[in-house]
Amino acid sequence: MAKIVTMGEIMLRLSTPGYEKFIQADSFDVNYGGGEANVAVSLANYGHEAHFVTKVPKNPIGDCAIASLRKYNVNTNFIAKGGERLGIYYLETGASMRASNVVYDRAHSSIAEATAADFDFDAIFDGADWFHFTGITPALSDGAAELTEAALKAAKAKGITVSVDLNFRKKLWTSEKAQKVMTNLMQYVDVCIGNEEDAEKVLGFKPSGTDVTSGELELAGYQDIFKQMIDKFGFKYVVSSLRESYSASDNGWSACIYDGKEFYHSRKYNVRIVDRVGGGDSFAAGLICGLIDGKNMKDALEFGVAASALKHTIPGDYNLVTRADVETLVGGDASGRVQR
Repeated sequence: MAKIVTMGEIMLRLSTPGYEKFIQADSFDVNYGGGEANVAVSLANYGHEAHFVTKVPKNPIGDCAIASLRKYNVNTNFIAKGGERLGIYYLETGASMRASNVVYDRAHSSIAEATAADFDFDAIFDGADWFHFTGITPALSDGAAELTEAALKAAKAKGITVSVDLNFRKKLWTSEKAQKVMTNLMQYVDVCIGNEEDAEKVLGFKPSGTDVTSGELELAGYQDIFKQMIDKFGFKYVVSSLRESYSASDNGWSACIYDGKEFYHSRKYNVRIVDRVGGGDSFAAGLICGLIDGKNMKDALEFGVAASALKHTIPGDYNLVTRADVETLVGGDASGRVQR
Protein backbone atom coordinates (compact mmCIF):
# COMPACT_ATOMS: atom_id res chain seq x y z
CA MET A 1 0.00 0.00 0.00
CA ALA A 2 1.10 3.56 -0.67
CA LYS A 3 1.93 6.37 1.75
CA ILE A 4 -0.36 9.32 1.10
CA VAL A 5 -0.14 12.67 2.88
CA THR A 6 -2.99 15.17 3.09
CA MET A 7 -2.86 18.56 4.80
CA GLY A 8 -5.62 20.95 5.80
CA GLU A 9 -8.15 21.86 8.45
CA ILE A 10 -10.26 19.46 10.46
CA MET A 11 -13.31 21.07 12.02
CA LEU A 12 -15.97 20.36 14.58
CA ARG A 13 -19.22 19.84 12.68
CA LEU A 14 -22.45 20.75 14.48
CA SER A 15 -25.48 19.70 12.44
CA THR A 16 -29.17 19.98 13.16
CA PRO A 17 -30.90 16.63 13.80
CA GLY A 18 -32.59 15.18 10.75
CA TYR A 19 -33.72 17.92 8.40
CA GLU A 20 -34.46 20.58 11.02
CA LYS A 21 -33.71 24.22 10.33
CA PHE A 22 -31.36 26.03 12.69
CA ILE A 23 -34.23 27.87 14.33
CA GLN A 24 -35.98 24.59 15.17
CA ALA A 25 -33.02 22.78 16.68
CA ASP A 26 -32.59 22.37 20.43
CA SER A 27 -29.43 20.29 20.00
CA PHE A 28 -26.72 19.53 17.47
CA ASP A 29 -25.23 16.25 16.27
CA VAL A 30 -21.43 16.21 16.64
CA ASN A 31 -19.04 15.04 13.94
CA TYR A 32 -15.58 16.01 12.76
CA GLY A 33 -14.42 16.55 9.21
CA GLY A 34 -12.80 18.71 6.58
CA GLY A 35 -11.74 18.30 2.97
CA GLU A 36 -8.30 16.76 3.33
CA ALA A 37 -9.18 14.88 6.53
CA ASN A 38 -12.09 13.26 4.70
CA VAL A 39 -9.75 12.14 1.92
CA ALA A 40 -7.34 10.64 4.44
CA VAL A 41 -10.11 8.63 6.12
CA SER A 42 -11.27 7.20 2.80
CA LEU A 43 -7.76 6.18 1.79
CA ALA A 44 -7.11 4.58 5.16
CA ASN A 45 -10.34 2.61 4.78
CA TYR A 46 -9.04 1.33 1.44
CA GLY A 47 -5.92 0.05 3.17
CA HIS A 48 -3.40 2.75 2.29
CA GLU A 49 -1.06 4.43 4.77
CA ALA A 50 -2.82 7.76 5.08
CA HIS A 51 -1.24 10.64 7.02
CA PHE A 52 -3.15 13.79 7.89
CA VAL A 53 -1.23 16.97 8.70
CA THR A 54 -2.82 19.88 10.54
CA LYS A 55 -2.63 21.93 13.72
CA VAL A 56 -5.26 21.70 16.45
CA PRO A 57 -5.57 23.38 19.84
CA LYS A 58 -4.05 21.66 22.83
CA ASN A 59 -7.36 20.99 24.55
CA PRO A 60 -10.00 18.23 24.73
CA ILE A 61 -11.74 19.38 21.52
CA GLY A 62 -8.48 19.15 19.59
CA ASP A 63 -7.94 15.71 21.13
CA CYS A 64 -11.41 14.62 20.00
CA ALA A 65 -10.67 15.69 16.43
CA ILE A 66 -7.50 13.61 16.46
CA ALA A 67 -9.34 10.65 17.98
CA SER A 68 -11.93 10.78 15.21
CA LEU A 69 -9.13 10.25 12.69
CA ARG A 70 -7.35 7.54 14.66
CA LYS A 71 -10.61 5.62 14.88
CA TYR A 72 -10.35 5.03 11.13
CA ASN A 73 -6.60 4.26 11.09
CA VAL A 74 -5.38 7.64 9.85
CA ASN A 75 -1.82 8.37 10.97
CA THR A 76 -1.83 11.52 13.13
CA ASN A 77 1.83 11.58 14.16
CA PHE A 78 2.52 14.85 12.36
CA ILE A 79 -0.40 16.84 13.76
CA ALA A 80 0.91 19.90 15.60
CA LYS A 81 -0.75 21.19 18.76
CA GLY A 82 -1.22 24.80 19.71
CA GLY A 83 -3.18 27.86 18.80
CA GLU A 84 -6.47 29.06 20.18
CA ARG A 85 -9.28 27.01 18.69
CA LEU A 86 -10.64 24.34 16.40
CA GLY A 87 -12.70 25.65 13.51
CA ILE A 88 -16.44 24.97 13.65
CA TYR A 89 -19.07 24.71 10.98
CA TYR A 90 -22.80 24.48 11.46
CA LEU A 91 -24.85 22.42 9.00
CA GLU A 92 -28.55 22.62 8.24
CA THR A 93 -29.42 19.74 5.90
CA GLY A 94 -31.86 20.63 3.16
CA ALA A 95 -34.46 18.49 1.46
CA SER A 96 -36.38 18.58 -1.81
CA MET A 97 -36.22 22.16 -3.14
CA ARG A 98 -34.78 23.56 0.14
CA ALA A 99 -30.98 23.79 -0.08
CA SER A 100 -28.58 22.82 2.68
CA ASN A 101 -26.91 25.70 4.51
CA VAL A 102 -23.46 25.96 6.07
CA VAL A 103 -22.35 28.61 8.57
CA TYR A 104 -18.61 28.86 9.26
CA ASP A 105 -17.03 29.81 12.58
CA ARG A 106 -13.40 29.14 11.74
CA ALA A 107 -11.60 32.48 11.84
CA HIS A 108 -8.26 32.37 13.72
CA SER A 109 -8.32 28.59 14.02
CA SER A 110 -5.08 26.80 14.89
CA ILE A 111 -4.30 25.76 11.32
CA ALA A 112 -5.20 29.19 9.92
CA GLU A 113 -2.47 30.69 12.09
CA ALA A 114 0.08 27.86 11.68
CA THR A 115 3.42 28.36 9.93
CA ALA A 116 5.89 26.04 8.21
CA ALA A 117 7.94 26.08 11.42
CA ASP A 118 5.22 23.94 13.04
CA PHE A 119 5.98 21.02 10.71
CA ASP A 120 8.97 18.89 9.73
CA PHE A 121 8.14 18.44 6.06
CA ASP A 122 11.28 16.41 5.42
CA ALA A 123 10.04 13.78 7.87
CA ILE A 124 6.41 14.13 6.80
CA PHE A 125 7.17 13.39 3.14
CA ASP A 126 9.82 10.74 3.78
CA GLY A 127 8.81 7.73 1.69
CA ALA A 128 5.56 9.33 0.58
CA ASP A 129 4.02 8.54 -2.81
CA TRP A 130 1.30 11.19 -3.00
CA PHE A 131 0.36 14.56 -1.51
CA HIS A 132 -3.18 15.94 -1.66
CA PHE A 133 -4.46 19.38 -0.74
CA THR A 134 -7.51 21.50 -1.54
CA GLY A 135 -8.27 25.11 -2.33
CA ILE A 136 -9.92 25.43 1.07
CA THR A 137 -6.68 25.54 3.02
CA PRO A 138 -5.06 28.50 1.20
CA ALA A 139 -8.39 30.33 1.58
CA LEU A 140 -8.19 30.27 5.38
CA SER A 141 -5.55 32.99 5.68
CA ASP A 142 -2.50 34.42 3.94
CA GLY A 143 -0.39 32.39 6.36
CA ALA A 144 -2.21 29.19 5.42
CA ALA A 145 -1.56 29.93 1.74
CA GLU A 146 2.16 30.34 2.50
CA LEU A 147 2.10 27.11 4.52
CA THR A 148 0.48 25.27 1.62
CA GLU A 149 3.14 26.44 -0.82
CA ALA A 150 5.90 25.43 1.60
CA ALA A 151 4.40 21.92 1.77
CA LEU A 152 4.10 21.76 -2.01
CA LYS A 153 7.72 22.77 -2.52
CA ALA A 154 8.84 20.09 -0.05
CA ALA A 155 6.71 17.44 -1.75
CA LYS A 156 7.95 18.25 -5.24
CA ALA A 157 11.55 18.30 -4.02
CA LYS A 158 11.06 14.62 -3.20
CA GLY A 159 9.39 13.84 -6.53
CA ILE A 160 5.99 13.16 -4.97
CA THR A 161 2.83 13.18 -7.10
CA VAL A 162 0.56 16.08 -6.10
CA SER A 163 -3.20 16.39 -6.49
CA VAL A 164 -5.48 19.31 -5.76
CA ASP A 165 -9.22 19.56 -5.33
CA LEU A 166 -9.89 23.19 -6.26
CA ASN A 167 -12.90 23.47 -3.90
CA PHE A 168 -13.90 27.13 -4.21
CA ARG A 169 -15.62 28.46 -1.05
CA LYS A 170 -17.24 31.84 -1.60
CA LYS A 171 -17.72 32.28 2.15
CA LEU A 172 -13.92 32.18 2.62
CA TRP A 173 -12.56 34.31 -0.24
CA THR A 174 -13.35 36.04 -3.49
CA SER A 175 -12.81 34.60 -6.94
CA GLU A 176 -10.20 37.28 -7.59
CA LYS A 177 -8.17 36.30 -4.54
CA ALA A 178 -8.60 32.61 -5.29
CA GLN A 179 -7.28 33.01 -8.83
CA LYS A 180 -4.28 35.01 -7.67
CA VAL A 181 -3.26 32.46 -5.04
CA MET A 182 -4.24 29.21 -6.71
CA THR A 183 -2.83 30.01 -10.16
CA ASN A 184 0.59 30.26 -8.53
CA LEU A 185 0.14 26.91 -6.72
CA MET A 186 -0.79 25.04 -9.91
CA GLN A 187 2.88 24.84 -10.91
CA TYR A 188 3.28 22.06 -8.33
CA VAL A 189 0.18 20.04 -9.32
CA ASP A 190 0.00 16.82 -11.37
CA VAL A 191 -3.68 15.92 -10.96
CA CYS A 192 -6.28 18.71 -10.89
CA ILE A 193 -9.75 17.87 -9.59
CA GLY A 194 -12.76 20.16 -9.37
CA ASN A 195 -16.15 20.94 -10.82
CA GLU A 196 -17.45 23.56 -13.23
CA GLU A 197 -17.72 26.27 -10.53
CA ASP A 198 -14.23 25.54 -9.23
CA ALA A 199 -12.69 25.74 -12.69
CA GLU A 200 -14.34 29.10 -13.32
CA LYS A 201 -13.94 30.77 -9.92
CA VAL A 202 -10.48 29.43 -9.07
CA LEU A 203 -8.72 29.25 -12.43
CA GLY A 204 -10.91 31.28 -14.79
CA PHE A 205 -12.05 28.47 -17.10
CA LYS A 206 -15.77 28.05 -17.79
CA PRO A 207 -17.30 25.16 -19.79
CA SER A 208 -19.79 26.39 -22.38
CA GLY A 209 -23.39 25.17 -22.60
CA THR A 210 -23.57 23.83 -19.05
CA ASP A 211 -26.20 24.65 -16.42
CA VAL A 212 -26.09 22.23 -13.51
CA THR A 213 -29.20 23.72 -11.90
CA SER A 214 -31.25 22.67 -14.94
CA GLY A 215 -29.41 19.36 -15.34
CA GLU A 216 -27.81 20.34 -18.65
CA LEU A 217 -24.25 19.18 -19.20
CA GLU A 218 -22.39 19.86 -22.43
CA LEU A 219 -19.41 17.52 -22.26
CA ALA A 220 -17.66 19.08 -25.25
CA GLY A 221 -17.31 22.25 -23.17
CA TYR A 222 -15.48 20.34 -20.46
CA GLN A 223 -13.09 18.74 -22.92
CA ASP A 224 -12.27 22.15 -24.34
CA ILE A 225 -11.41 23.75 -20.98
CA PHE A 226 -9.55 20.62 -19.85
CA LYS A 227 -7.29 20.99 -22.88
CA GLN A 228 -6.74 24.67 -22.09
CA MET A 229 -5.87 23.82 -18.47
CA ILE A 230 -3.34 21.16 -19.48
CA ASP A 231 -1.80 23.50 -22.03
CA LYS A 232 -1.42 26.23 -19.40
CA PHE A 233 -0.39 24.25 -16.33
CA GLY A 234 0.99 20.95 -17.62
CA PHE A 235 -1.33 18.72 -15.57
CA LYS A 236 -1.13 14.98 -16.14
CA TYR A 237 -4.87 14.62 -15.56
CA VAL A 238 -7.73 17.08 -15.28
CA VAL A 239 -10.85 15.71 -13.63
CA SER A 240 -14.29 17.12 -12.95
CA SER A 241 -17.16 15.76 -10.94
CA LEU A 242 -20.52 16.36 -12.62
CA ARG A 243 -23.39 17.02 -10.23
CA GLU A 244 -26.81 17.47 -11.82
CA SER A 245 -28.82 19.01 -9.00
CA TYR A 246 -32.46 18.08 -9.52
CA SER A 247 -33.16 18.99 -5.89
CA ALA A 248 -31.42 18.89 -2.50
CA SER A 249 -32.57 15.28 -2.21
CA ASP A 250 -31.90 13.92 -5.68
CA ASN A 251 -28.79 14.43 -7.81
CA GLY A 252 -27.28 12.92 -10.90
CA TRP A 253 -23.65 12.09 -10.21
CA SER A 254 -20.87 11.29 -12.66
CA ALA A 255 -17.41 12.58 -13.63
CA CYS A 256 -15.06 13.08 -16.54
CA ILE A 257 -11.30 12.91 -16.99
CA TYR A 258 -8.80 14.03 -19.63
CA ASP A 259 -5.12 13.19 -19.98
CA GLY A 260 -4.28 15.45 -22.91
CA LYS A 261 -5.21 12.78 -25.43
CA GLU A 262 -8.36 10.96 -24.37
CA PHE A 263 -11.55 12.27 -22.76
CA TYR A 264 -13.72 9.88 -20.75
CA HIS A 265 -17.13 10.31 -19.10
CA SER A 266 -18.09 7.86 -16.36
CA ARG A 267 -21.30 6.03 -15.65
CA LYS A 268 -23.96 8.25 -14.06
CA TYR A 269 -25.66 7.43 -10.76
CA ASN A 270 -29.00 8.86 -9.70
CA VAL A 271 -28.45 9.42 -5.99
CA ARG A 272 -31.03 9.88 -3.22
CA ILE A 273 -29.03 11.99 -0.77
CA VAL A 274 -28.68 11.33 2.94
CA ASP A 275 -25.67 13.66 3.41
CA ARG A 276 -23.84 15.30 0.52
CA VAL A 277 -21.13 16.99 2.62
CA GLY A 278 -17.85 15.27 1.86
CA GLY A 279 -19.13 13.92 -1.44
CA GLY A 280 -16.43 15.63 -3.48
CA ASP A 281 -13.74 14.52 -1.03
CA SER A 282 -14.85 10.91 -1.32
CA PHE A 283 -14.64 11.21 -5.10
CA ALA A 284 -11.10 12.62 -4.93
CA ALA A 285 -10.04 9.85 -2.55
CA GLY A 286 -11.51 7.14 -4.76
CA LEU A 287 -9.80 8.54 -7.83
CA ILE A 288 -6.46 8.80 -6.00
CA CYS A 289 -6.84 5.24 -4.74
CA GLY A 290 -7.54 3.96 -8.21
CA LEU A 291 -4.56 5.75 -9.75
CA ILE A 292 -2.20 4.66 -6.96
CA ASP A 293 -3.44 1.09 -7.31
CA GLY A 294 -2.34 1.20 -10.95
CA LYS A 295 -5.77 1.31 -12.56
CA ASN A 296 -6.05 3.03 -15.92
CA MET A 297 -7.69 6.45 -15.82
CA LYS A 298 -11.12 5.12 -16.83
CA ASP A 299 -11.23 2.46 -14.13
CA ALA A 300 -9.82 4.88 -11.54
CA LEU A 301 -12.55 7.38 -12.42
CA GLU A 302 -15.28 4.73 -12.15
CA PHE A 303 -13.96 3.72 -8.73
CA GLY A 304 -14.02 7.35 -7.57
CA VAL A 305 -17.54 8.01 -8.86
CA ALA A 306 -18.92 4.83 -7.29
CA ALA A 307 -17.22 5.56 -3.97
CA SER A 308 -18.69 9.03 -3.92
CA ALA A 309 -22.16 7.87 -4.91
CA LEU A 310 -22.07 5.62 -1.84
CA LYS A 311 -20.81 8.45 0.39
CA HIS A 312 -23.96 10.44 -0.34
CA THR A 313 -25.87 7.75 1.59
CA ILE A 314 -23.73 8.03 4.75
CA PRO A 315 -24.28 10.66 7.49
CA GLY A 316 -21.21 12.67 8.51
CA ASP A 317 -18.21 13.97 6.58
CA TYR A 318 -16.33 10.67 6.35
CA ASN A 319 -16.87 8.03 3.68
CA LEU A 320 -16.87 4.74 5.58
CA VAL A 321 -17.25 2.28 2.73
CA THR A 322 -14.77 -0.50 1.98
CA ARG A 323 -13.04 -1.42 -1.24
CA ALA A 324 -15.45 -4.35 -1.56
CA ASP A 325 -18.45 -2.02 -1.25
CA VAL A 326 -17.13 0.17 -4.04
CA GLU A 327 -16.14 -2.70 -6.31
CA THR A 328 -19.61 -4.21 -5.92
CA LEU A 329 -21.20 -1.00 -7.15
CA VAL A 330 -18.65 -0.62 -9.96
CA GLY A 331 -19.56 -4.17 -10.97
CA GLY A 332 -23.16 -3.12 -11.52
CA ASP A 333 -24.95 -4.09 -8.32
CA ALA A 334 -26.86 -0.93 -7.32
CA SER A 335 -29.88 -2.83 -6.03
CA GLY A 336 -29.46 -1.85 -2.39
CA ARG A 337 -30.72 -5.28 -1.37
CA VAL A 338 -30.12 -6.39 2.20
CA GLN A 339 -26.89 -8.39 2.48
CA ARG A 340 -27.60 -11.54 4.55
